[in-house]
Amino acid sequence: MKILFAASEAYPLAKTGGLADVAASLPAALKRLRNDVRLILPAYPAAKERIEKPKTVASLELPGVHDTVQLIEGTLPDSSVRTYLVDIPSLFERPGGPYANTDGEDWSDNPARFAAFCRAVVAVAMDRAGLDWRPCLVHGNDWQTGLVAPLLSLEPIRPATIFTIHNLAYQGNYPWHVFNTLNLPGEWWNSEALEFYGNFSFMKGGLMFSDWLTTVSPTYSREIRTAEFGYGMEGVLSKRSDRLLGILNGVDNLTWNPVRDPALVKNYSIRNLKHKVRNKVALLEEFGLPVDREALLFAYVGRLAYQKGVDLILDILPELFDQPVQMVLLGSGDKGYEQRCRDLAAQYPEQFGVFIGYDEGKAHRVEAGADSFIMPSRYEPCGLNQIYSLRYGTVPIVRHTGGLADTVVDATPRAIMTRTATGFVFDDATPASLMGAIQRAITCFSRPPVWWRKLVVAGMETDFSWTVSARDYIALYKDALNDQGITPTDSEQGADAG
Repeated sequence: MKILFAASEAYPLAKTGGLADVAASLPAALKRLRNDVRLILPAYPAAKERIEKPKTVASLELPGVHDTVQLIEGTLPDSSVRTYLVDIPSLFERPGGPYANTDGEDWSDNPARFAAFCRAVVAVAMDRAGLDWRPCLVHGNDWQTGLVAPLLSLEPIRPATIFTIHNLAYQGNYPWHVFNTLNLPGEWWNSEALEFYGNFSFMKGGLMFSDWLTTVSPTYSREIRTAEFGYGMEGVLSKRSDRLLGILNGVDNLTWNPVRDPALVKNYSIRNLKHKVRNKVALLEEFGLPVDREALLFAYVGRLAYQKGVDLILDILPELFDQPVQMVLLGSGDKGYEQRCRDLAAQYPEQFGVFIGYDEGKAHRVEAGADSFIMPSRYEPCGLNQIYSLRYGTVPIVRHTGGLADTVVDATPRAIMTRTATGFVFDDATPASLMGAIQRAITCFSRPPVWWRKLVVAGMETDFSWTVSARDYIALYKDALNDQGITPTDSEQGADAG
């Protein structure tokens, strides 16, 4: 199959969250299964610097875009995935991140930026870029690609469309006057198209016009059809529930692998778990904490945001630190949470180590060195850190929601005895509920080491590779093509080495 995979970020070209990991790993997995998959994203400055073997291959004229649009072709680093960067200097050549300036404020012209990106995706999909390549399917991701399926619906003959929701809370909603500047059909301003409670919504465009919808875990696909998790879109998603699937995200087993991870002090596997202790010692030293091999070491890596339940962690730390435990935290986000972290680190200098910011290598070392990873999200479409933790033998403590519920098996006595338990799960987003799960972990860790080892080994043996998820996507792609009466490209032609 010829597949165009559209995303607003992909690691290592641009990354703000889990979407970037998916946009890098899933196309690579699809390609390994002999599909001609090509990635397309905006030409941010960092992306232009990091893409391998770049060359300009086309110029485009897009409605509403005054610049000449260049299409840069190259290869995604550490893969053979052919990648296109949509180069519009006035929209993407600027400091800051993909969506916000250096102060963390959203770019005011984000609607124009990503509407133009969507038009470029359509131009490539319809072979108007002079590439002599036309996909049979376009796979969009999150609101930044939400206009791709609506724009393709205007074509008399078009590829099939898939749209994946990575986080429904971010919808790209804007007022009428913004809609009026984007040269979109006026008839789309209605409740059966892009209009959404008096605004218009990029996300709703993807949800209403795509042939099939997916999200990143089975549990989240059910949750987003409820008022609690639907963010106003629950009616739309319930209406399209027969076209909505939850396919669990995978992880890149090459990048996240304790056996060969270059960021670690000492590599290890199930067969030589004793080397994990070397990483624990090094991690404590890196965070400036006294080395106590016997103390249970907890960790958190991620955004410091209400969604992630960071406040729950901070609320229980004084009670937690009454016990002989330690914790490291790596992340950034809400300035109030950042300051609380600094204050608690100063209050408990021998138990709490904090790094405000993000460092990829340090994140790998935290996963390898910690004994347990705390992830108390209020909602979590899939989550990747709990899967990384399982892979690295770091027992996760998670709330029963979204992908966390689909990936972590609670350590009940029976589950431990049957060697299926992989972590500790709690239900309520409260400090008391989180503390109860942590106390269970402390109790288990204090038992003879064989008990904790059962959790570690069961987690490390669980297969969350992208190959499994990629096969599920391929099955869905075939259904989408059959629905449209599209015949996939012959396999020999489709398996372009890129």
